[in-house]
Amino acid sequence: MNWKLFFTTYAMLFLAELGDKTQLAVFTLVTQNESPIPIFLGASAALITVTLLAAFFGDLITKYVPESYLQLGAGVIFIVIGIFVLKDALGNLVI
Repeated sequence: MNWKLFFTTYAMLFLAELGDKTQLAVFTLVTQNESPIPIFLGASAALITVTLLAAFFGDLITKYVPESYLQLGAGVIFIVIGIFVLKDALGNLVI
């Protein structure tokens, strides 16, 4: 196993995931349900599943779709999700 690649991937994703919407969703679920263990296990299983799909299908997809298109699509999706999150947050804002 390529341990350098393993730890590089771990460090990069660990830093990228800190404070993102997944962590905020987990934080919110724990504050609402006060059951951290099943929430941790469910979130971990979801992240493993999504990462597994990305790892297996990423190589296949890049054989047919140029990387620049994938980056553009990911950026657009990220912006759209951000707009929905902002809209929801502003709608729930109590002044």
